[in-house]
Amino acid sequence: MRPMTETWTDERTDATTGDGEHDRFAHYVRKADIVRSNVEGVPVQALCGKVWIPNRDPDKYPICPTCKELHAKIFGGAS
Repeated sequence: MRPMTETWTDERTDATTGDGEHDRFAHYVRKADIVRSNVEGVPVQALCGKVWIPNRDPDKYPICPTCKELHAKIFGGAS
């Protein structure tokens, strides 16, 4: 069974978590949360804890190292 996550990035520079370093990465987020965010405009929370409203193409950014590490620990194997 494949994990129900997908990557998404943050466009905001006033992110609520961290020192801005998370803004340079795509993050792992539950797919259902992405859908809800797109429909209702509510923030999502990445595996690493970053909270934001996604609105950029995640394919243009490297994956957050923290999210990648946590994803591998939770779901096993390479992410």
